[in-house]
Amino acid sequence: MRIPFIIAMIVSSFALAACETVQGAGQDISNAGDALSAESQDVQSDL
Repeated sequence: MRIPFIIAMIVSSFALAACETVQGAGQDISNAGDALSAESQDVQSDL
């Protein structure tokens, strides 16, 4: 009875860690996109 509980706790820990990792990656990609947009607007205004 204890083994399934321990396995469930381990699996839920990995799932939570994966969500945090994906969220962080999403924020990084969003920040990169914002920087690229700002740079392209600067280039267009210089033309």
